[in-house]
Amino acid sequence: MQGDGPPQDKDDKMFTVFEMMKTAAVNHARYRATRDEIANLPADIALDIGVFPADAERIAREAVYGKAA
Repeated sequence: MQGDGPPQDKDDKMFTVFEMMKTAAVNHARYRATRDEIANLPADIALDIGVFPADAERIAREAVYGKAA
């Protein structure tokens, strides 16, 4: 059945695009939650662990997406 090839390939590509979009959405939600947690740390706790709320975006980005090259 030669006609079965292309539709399967198209379905696989759609599934892959959907999975990529889902992963991106989950990662972005993790980024926002991490960023917000760091940005809202009480000053005494932030100082104790050496984290500065002004660095929340960078820290969250590295935590979720990895360190930039």
